[in-house]
Amino acid sequence: MVKSYRRRRIVAVKHRVVFGTMERVKQVLSACGRQINTAFVERLNLDMRQRVAAVGRRVTTLCQGEDGLRQQWVLFQSYHNFCLPHVSLHLALGEPVPTIGMGSAKQWRPCTPAMAAGLTNQVWSLREVLRFRVPPWPQPQTVSATVSVADRGVARLRCAQT
Repeated sequence: MVKSYRRRRIVAVKHRVVFGTMERVKQVLSACGRQINTAFVERLNLDMRQRVAAVGRRVTTLCQGEDGLRQQWVLFQSYHNFCLPHVSLHLALGEPVPTIGMGSAKQWRPCTPAMAAGLTNQVWSLREVLRFRVPPWPQPQTVSATVSVADRGVARLRCAQT
């Protein structure tokens, strides 16, 4: 979203798609009965500023460089998508589930963005996210040839020229 201001008021909003096409974005959002709105972007920006200290204070010294900022960003994304249930995504239960004690019956099932996307079927705890072992990324299959130590520089030169 690109917003134009005049005297501290928004006068125009232009939509700019970074990944994909505008038609595809409108098609996906219209299937849910939604349209592009600044509230979605502003809410995500607020969450990011509140949970990633370096972004909120607009400095990189808190994270000791670019790698530290990237690590904080990945942790925020994991927490936001797997651990934090979003009220706008909750699902109605078929029938209310009684709670222990005097509380009212549970009528909604919490849902995270990862659950809505079909990546998982539960709300994860932060401990589960941090302890999850990510399987190794599939490596591309390459043809390996044995090359003597003296010929390695020549082989690299040939590969660089082609």
